[in-house]
Amino acid sequence: MYTPPSMKGMDKVKLHKSAKEPELYYYFNSSNEKLWMFRHKYYDAVGKRREKKKSGFPTEKAALKALLEVKAATLRGETKHIEHDNLTVAQWLDIWFDMNKGKWKVTSCKQRELAIKHQMKPLLGHYKLQKLDKQTYQKVYINELEKKYKPSTVRLFHNLFKIAVNAAVEEEILLRNRFTKVVLSQTVDSEKAETSENYLTPEQLSRFLCTAKEQESMTNYMYLLIISYTGMRRGEALGIQWQNVDFKNNAITIERTRDAKGVRSPKTKNSYRTIMVDPAIMNQLESYKTWCKQALLKNGKKMNDEKDDTFVFINGDTATPIADTTLLYMFRRVLKKAGLPDVTIHGLRHTHATILLSQGMNVKVIAERLGNTPAMIYDIYGHVLKELEQETVSVFSRSLEVVGAKSGASK
Repeated sequence: MYTPPSMKGMDKVKLHKSAKEPELYYYFNSSNEKLWMFRHKYYDAVGKRREKKKSGFPTEKAALKALLEVKAATLRGETKHIEHDNLTVAQWLDIWFDMNKGKWKVTSCKQRELAIKHQMKPLLGHYKLQKLDKQTYQKVYINELEKKYKPSTVRLFHNLFKIAVNAAVEEEILLRNRFTKVVLSQTVDSEKAETSENYLTPEQLSRFLCTAKEQESMTNYMYLLIISYTGMRRGEALGIQWQNVDFKNNAITIERTRDAKGVRSPKTKNSYRTIMVDPAIMNQLESYKTWCKQALLKNGKKMNDEKDDTFVFINGDTATPIADTTLLYMFRRVLKKAGLPDVTIHGLRHTHATILLSQGMNVKVIAERLGNTPAMIYDIYGHVLKELEQETVSVFSRSLEVVGAKSGASK
């Protein structure tokens, strides 16, 4: 007979050994109900002696089954999985965030912190991490999110949770990720669907840039001109320094991004790239550089011709880099003045891509230009490619009709 220290739900209860298995015990709770438990001793991954115990089983058979599962897991070396079987989703999310917050980019860190606080913990936090199954996840997380958010946002929260779960698998707390094949709503309006309306036609883009040139400052106009003619992300354009501009070869190199949260490395590995630019646009950029030099001199600053880390897009009055937030107001102001549809700044990137695709440019070349992969181009701009495919079929048919007509006329 053994009297253990106080355990959850029991106060100094007496344990009676099973006649069948030395690590099985039965005891009586406060209601004099006979229950079963196991206590299994083992060595963890670093050779430290540990004990795993669990109580509350209604029968000896149920306790024995659980004990055998634990023994099998320890033999397979899955000790971390055993040690963390009571870990809740909320506890793991806190551990995961604290372990990685110093490694993530500022934007990723903030995004994950907010998702943990406002979506993951409120809906899933109280569940045991190892017990959370696919059906429960779908019901209490995905289905609830779909009531409040658009599909692209739901996909984002789903992907973030999968990242957290994959980390738990890597730490050997979970054996696998159960949520990789969760079905989301079919009415997906991610970036792929966004491009169906979030872009301008060539004529609209021309009107937009003419309006910007007439109404806006030199910096604002040049900023819009550059992102329109290169397909850069808005933060990539803000991160350009004069040392990244090659006037001799008509090219601009992307090696950083900048926004309200500061300067950091580009979005992905593919985002590091050199973009060829129309010579006429580069000529305008060179004239703008002269304007920038004058603005800097007025503020007691100057460029370093050898390695100039001055940001390209600066405020004419203060010679400081223009703010990310002011661009949004400026962009909407130009759209309104030009009488154009309500697209986003990112829509200029989509505009650049759709114009190139409509002109039959190679998908691989476009992907490299945008800092994407060909697969992403096919995924995001599939509707444009589909339209081009249909047009190609029509062109082929019309060509045969013309040949047939000429053949008939010659007889």
